[in-house]
Amino acid sequence: MGQQDLWRLLSRFGSFKRTRIILQHLSMSTHSAGLGEVLLERKGCAGVITLNRPKFLNALSLNMVRQIYSQLKKWEQDPETFLIIIKGTGEKAFCAGGDVRVSEAAKTKQNLAQDFFREEYLLNNTIGSCQKPYVALIDGITMGGGVGLSVHGQFRVATERSVFAMPETGLGLFPDVGGGYFLPRLPGKLGYFLALTGFRLKGRDVYRAGIATHFVDSGKMSMLEQDLLALKSPSAKNVANVLATYHAECKTDQDKSFILEEHTDSINSCFSANTVEKIMENLQQDGSPFALEQLKVISKMSPMSLKITLRQLIEGSSKTLQEVLTMEYRLSQACMANHDFHEGVRAVLIDKDQSPKWKPANLKEVTDEDVNNYFKSLGSNDLKL
Repeated sequence: MGQQDLWRLLSRFGSFKRTRIILQHLSMSTHSAGLGEVLLERKGCAGVITLNRPKFLNALSLNMVRQIYSQLKKWEQDPETFLIIIKGTGEKAFCAGGDVRVSEAAKTKQNLAQDFFREEYLLNNTIGSCQKPYVALIDGITMGGGVGLSVHGQFRVATERSVFAMPETGLGLFPDVGGGYFLPRLPGKLGYFLALTGFRLKGRDVYRAGIATHFVDSGKMSMLEQDLLALKSPSAKNVANVLATYHAECKTDQDKSFILEEHTDSINSCFSANTVEKIMENLQQDGSPFALEQLKVISKMSPMSLKITLRQLIEGSSKTLQEVLTMEYRLSQACMANHDFHEGVRAVLIDKDQSPKWKPANLKEVTDEDVNNYFKSLGSNDLKL
């Protein structure tokens, strides 16, 4: 599927905002591996990673994960490499998510589903523990796997073109790539809200939510990169100073309030419950147009995904990133072995009927035992970090 085809699909479903998020999140790619999908270069003082699949919104393949991981390990050990910069090619996306072929592989019992999640999470952990300044230029769509490539790094630079979402509950999945670590650490219950609804944040709001550390005009990004590359043996403080200068100069949407500001109290109140049923009850009782809209959205999501996601965030709020990724690997393998993820991909991306038939079909049918099974240890197959 080419870029034009993908965006034609997006426009066809223009009235379905969440559907568009999901379509943007995953790209149906048949692009073969190894054709310059990711560029890895030493420039000036930095190692520069460029995601190079603009036609597919820079969707992340296993081949890309392996190349980035290997090079990142080398740069960490290289005394001449002082910082890491990661960016995407094209004007649409930083990285719109993972490659949807994982679903097909899982259905045919191929190892791709195991390998992809295992190696992607290893990469997420490597980014989270990177001892050198790591700068993600999240100019454009940043969802799913793209969030994992950026949010665990020390610096994340958003622009007016940035679009952030974790739309996995609408696909029968859960907000992975360390979502269980960073989402519950956002202000109040914002992360719980974003995880369960798939709500999309744009532009400066990505910074205001605490997902980005800086906000810069997209037209200044290449200049910012050049200034970073020109640094001589920089420390993290030197990098931070350059980013702070560009951030201070950016006036775009400076006077606009955070899109969720007026709903913050409702979000904190409604999403503080420890069951999905209670959250939905709270939204109903709140009764505001905003709360009722979120209730409508959540009602369309996979019941199983909602329950495992809420537990993932509650447990993740007190775990280390490594512990969260171990937990999420268990969840990923359970999702691959069960119905809803494949049904979500079918309904949204393949048949495009937008009518997934979830199993179980409602929250009442999801038992505690069902949920517990998703969190069970995989024994010798557990993720090892």
